[in-house]
Amino acid sequence: MPPADTHSIAAPAQAATTQPKRWGRWLWDLTATLGAFAYWGVFGLLFTAVSIPLILVLPCSTAKKLGRGLLHRAFRVFVRYLKFTDLVHADLASLNALKNESGPVIIAPNHTSLWDAVFVISKLPQPICIMKESILKNPFLGGGARLAGYIPNGSSPRMVKDAAEALQNGGQLLLFPEGTRTRRDARWINPLGGGCALIAKRAGVPVRPVFIRSNTRFLEKGWPLWKKPELPIRLSFELGDPVRVEEGESAHDFTKRLQDIFENNLSRAHKLRRQVAEENF
Repeated sequence: MPPADTHSIAAPAQAATTQPKRWGRWLWDLTATLGAFAYWGVFGLLFTAVSIPLILVLPCSTAKKLGRGLLHRAFRVFVRYLKFTDLVHADLASLNALKNESGPVIIAPNHTSLWDAVFVISKLPQPICIMKESILKNPFLGGGARLAGYIPNGSSPRMVKDAAEALQNGGQLLLFPEGTRTRRDARWINPLGGGCALIAKRAGVPVRPVFIRSNTRFLEKGWPLWKKPELPIRLSFELGDPVRVEEGESAHDFTKRLQDIFENNLSRAHKLRRQVAEENF
């Protein structure tokens, strides 16, 4: 009698043991993801409800300090939740150096995803942010952003003036120099806008680029909300050296120099280096 085929005998047993694990991970990921959405839904509405009376009652400077501190703590809790649930592995160690920044600075990440700001703000106790006016009107995010005194990006001259004044008062400004999330067809990064250079030039402060990489294009511009990414998501945040506007350098030339810095860094060999987009999501 020929010996039994060990491979054919072992295969069903192996499938039987891996299938429950696969389903268990799927159920865990689904529950954890729903929990993440619930966190923002409940927290966002509560924050908006509390922020309106605080804006009316508190002095402006006190309200801004309180709002920025509350958002920092809320984002920090959310990042810890993502780590605990194994939804996201984010390497944020490089951003710890920002605690030692003694003077005002512009923190300028590339904008890979809708939630980039969450991870950066979780490391900044008192950040000033420039954000879209539509977000300030959003019932889930707008209340906290208004309480924190975040700056809308609507009018460029007004935005530059307000941001420069905030920096001259000793703040740390979070600004995405692309102006929007990186387009799907961009190889490394969108062409940078001139706002970052104009603010840095007017305020006389350095720019600290932050290079964000990921193993997925989740929440990239155009990503369908129904499409599930491969979990866990892996993110890397790398803080670059300070870049200053040189004497006599125009905003246009500084922007070009900053663009080159981003492209040279993001194109380097890295396990999370941006991949060419697929034809369809």
